[in-house]
Amino acid sequence: MYALVDANSFYASCEVVFRPEWRSRPVVVLSNNDGMVVALNRAAKDAGISKFKPYFEVRRACELVNAVVCSSNYELYGDLSAKMMDVISRYAPEQYIYSIDETFLSFKNIYPAVECLQSHAMKIRRAVWKECRLPVCVGIGPTLTLAKVANHAAKKIEGYQGVCVLDSKAEREAVLAKLDVGDVWGIGKRISAKLRLMNIKTALDLANMPPKYARNQFSVEIERTVLDLNGVHAKHWDEARADKKQIFSTRSMGERITDLESLQQALSKHASIAAQKARAQGSVCKTLICFAGNSPFDGQPYYRKTLHQFPVATADSTILSQTVTMLAKDLFRPGIRFYKIGVGLIELHDSCHRQDDLFNPDPSKLQLMKAFDGLNRKYGTDTLFIAAQGIEQKWGMKRDMLSPQYTTRWQDLPRVKC
Repeated sequence: MYALVDANSFYASCEVVFRPEWRSRPVVVLSNNDGMVVALNRAAKDAGISKFKPYFEVRRACELVNAVVCSSNYELYGDLSAKMMDVISRYAPEQYIYSIDETFLSFKNIYPAVECLQSHAMKIRRAVWKECRLPVCVGIGPTLTLAKVANHAAKKIEGYQGVCVLDSKAEREAVLAKLDVGDVWGIGKRISAKLRLMNIKTALDLANMPPKYARNQFSVEIERTVLDLNGVHAKHWDEARADKKQIFSTRSMGERITDLESLQQALSKHASIAAQKARAQGSVCKTLICFAGNSPFDGQPYYRKTLHQFPVATADSTILSQTVTMLAKDLFRPGIRFYKIGVGLIELHDSCHRQDDLFNPDPSKLQLMKAFDGLNRKYGTDTLFIAAQGIEQKWGMKRDMLSPQYTTRWQDLPRVKC
């Protein structure tokens, strides 16, 4: 049996962990640059506020119901996610973290240590709430897809109260009959539209499709989904995720960039972010791309990109920062109000199997980067940063309604008065 543990309205739930007085109020979380609604709690949904709408369209509705509106606090969400996953990991021998708010557990060979999965799932919910103050739902099924289905039922179908265990054929078919085919894991809009034309409208209809026919009409992945829905273990989580072949760091500016120095600072910032991601997976970069442009809605749209190849592949932030600072001169044009920029590492190699150059010694400062990453992991992102990124960073992401970073920033530590 497998479990999927999923946090409810994760971003919004994180915002109220250290603000209990907000728990009864509608909570809205916005995307980068405070542009769009990306998360809502139950109170906000009940108040009629719509998700994935531009904030300026729902601002009046938020004000009418006295909603709490927050900018995305990624530092807080990432730290609370790590704490939540750590608590959940205690309840199964195997865990696979699927996303920031979802994780699979495997209950293979746990009997008789765990006799009742229903009560075990309730223990998981209580532990996460007690230790992290985050509400989660738990779905358990004999396959990964059925665990997803069970989690959906635990959240959406009345009577389950946050826990659903699909351990019988009758229970499984009852839930599948209530689930729209478009809500099945791995079934997108295009495939669900085609399925409806074939009169397959529910997850149960899909489960009743012959697997070979599903493969012929769609793909082997849909065949595996059909098998999973019937309790045949066909989908597997990855034992180890493959390294990324390309790494990009891009962002729309909170304030338009109009001078070369600011453009250099912004590109240096993104080069450092990309370099850190490359080091985290043990990769080095041979080819770098950076680009900059204004908005496509501007009167005269402008977009330019440039490539750079390193003699020796590297993931040293100082070297990448120096490179993009130089390349920024090719991208900059006076009079252009730059809106979106980015840096990409598009030719990555394993650092353990890098091809060195006899005539170009490696300039990377490996020990410096190790210390750099270690201090930032211990004391929080950007505790140390490349000076070329600038200090004020007026061009940075707009987060006018940012809540405190309670768990990752010394100045924002919660104060308890007793």
